[in-house]
Amino acid sequence: MTDKHQTLKGQIEEEISSFVKNYEAKTEISTKWGQPLVGFADAKHPFILNLKNIISSQHELPTDILNDASIVLAYYIPFTKELAKTNSTKHRLASSQWALAYEETNAMFKYLNQHIIEYLNSKGYNAAISKESSTFSTEKLISNWSHRHFAYIAGLGTFGINNMLITKSGCCGRFFTIVTNLDIVPDRPMVNELCLYKKNGSCKICLKNCPVGALTELGYNRTKCYTMLKENAAVYTEFGSSYFDETLTTANSTGSEVCGKCITSSPCAF
Repeated sequence: MTDKHQTLKGQIEEEISSFVKNYEAKTEISTKWGQPLVGFADAKHPFILNLKNIISSQHELPTDILNDASIVLAYYIPFTKELAKTNSTKHRLASSQWALAYEETNAMFKYLNQHIIEYLNSKGYNAAISKESSTFSTEKLISNWSHRHFAYIAGLGTFGINNMLITKSGCCGRFFTIVTNLDIVPDRPMVNELCLYKKNGSCKICLKNCPVGALTELGYNRTKCYTMLKENAAVYTEFGSSYFDETLTTANSTGSEVCGKCITSSPCAF
């Protein structure tokens, strides 16, 4: 990798980090975040080109967003250990602090993405986000733009038995992605397995922590998981709605579709 490429990557990472620090300093923001992780996926990687088969025939590809897409910039924003402690598995419902943090993080993405797109534009590059990136199908319970799968190819982590992407900083946080035509060398997927169960058959704590049994050694039950998210959304209605449906005009619920029990009290959390 040339110094030019490394410098540009570092500058983008710094832009994201600085934005998050400044955003959390706002008086109206309650959430605190950890140090962001940033990766750069090859938009033409075979795994990405196969997402229509892996996830859904409706799943978008980077070139659907930008004709000359070369890179999918993926970033991970960790929550703090203090926040995770509030979302104890002793209680079935998520904590109010967790619901608020989820909504404040989702809201921040809009402004952070805009900032990074403008920054890339100032460097002479195009950038955009998928319209599917903040929604999912309430019937199929899948998204047509999977941040985690792009982040995997960007080298940010490996998938755990909890269906989360586990990074070197854990999986207690949120991902987002930006498509760009950056002229840089992409990162490579992580080789070392970070999920203890997949690595040596141990742990499985996330399975025990799931309040509705959505996680098993055989797989992930999306329907069971979603029932728990809706249960929390019925309680936490004061912080906003987490997602919108495919039309981007109607919220899936009137509350926060959250849970997080499989990631807040597990060894892979941080």
